[in-house]
Amino acid sequence: MSRYSLQNLLDWMYGGVDPSFAGNGGPECAAFLSGQQRFLESLVFLSVGVVEILLSLWKLRQLHSRELEGHLLQQPQTKQESLGKNVLLVVLCLIFGLEVGFKFATRTVIYLLNPCHVVTMMQIFLLACPPCRIAMILFRLQMHMLNGALLALLFPVVNTRLLPFEMEIYYIQHVMLYVVPIYLLRKGGIYTPEPLCNFWWALLSTGFMFVYHFSILQILGLVTEVNLNNMLCPAVSDPFYGPWYRIWASGHQTVMTMTHGKLVILLFYSAVPIFKCSVDLLRLPAKKID
Repeated sequence: MSRYSLQNLLDWMYGGVDPSFAGNGGPECAAFLSGQQRFLESLVFLSVGVVEILLSLWKLRQLHSRELEGHLLQQPQTKQESLGKNVLLVVLCLIFGLEVGFKFATRTVIYLLNPCHVVTMMQIFLLACPPCRIAMILFRLQMHMLNGALLALLFPVVNTRLLPFEMEIYYIQHVMLYVVPIYLLRKGGIYTPEPLCNFWWALLSTGFMFVYHFSILQILGLVTEVNLNNMLCPAVSDPFYGPWYRIWASGHQTVMTMTHGKLVILLFYSAVPIFKCSVDLLRLPAKKID
């Protein structure tokens, strides 16, 4: 029974986090900001996050019920259309299962709380869940949480990924974060995004991200001295490295959260007509030459 002790469980959670890697954690990372600055920043951004959530929910409640009923009626009910969804679900579960296995093997399970892993779990739920009110809400929220995947692909942090194929799974998982919403957008129905002029879902996602980072991730980071999503100290590659890095990050990530999902939707609906036109041209029968 000793191997199931609290100490062993905590060791599985974050015992493998090596503070010798810059930006990984440790006492020096936890002390990067003064307690007073950390408290003031947390108070301000938690307040902003709560206000954004309450304001967005108030606005969305006026629009959501009528829209939901219409999308449920449009949702296709054939068994054949679920084949691609089930295949994608299996692939995503295998990829995320490997990532979870790597976290257990390296005793860094706590990193599964990072936003990209949380969004992956949301997408697994979307692929497994039949069309319903919750699916529509989660789909629209995760559409505005994909900016983390873009940053992870543009500025990858892979210096701690030393196991075979661990780095490859990192890239595959973050690419899949785009594959799933594009597939669901193609299905339509309950997976139809809000109009481009409606930014309330994006604002709701921003509020949730503020609250999640400055409460759960920061508190767990301070307790364990693990730098969860850089809430304790900045990454070594952070262009805004310094005591105000969290304020800069909150600013540019707010802009990205509000615009990135809209750009993905815009590019998708712009590309679909071009793709269909190309397919139609390829299907045209060749004219016989007498």
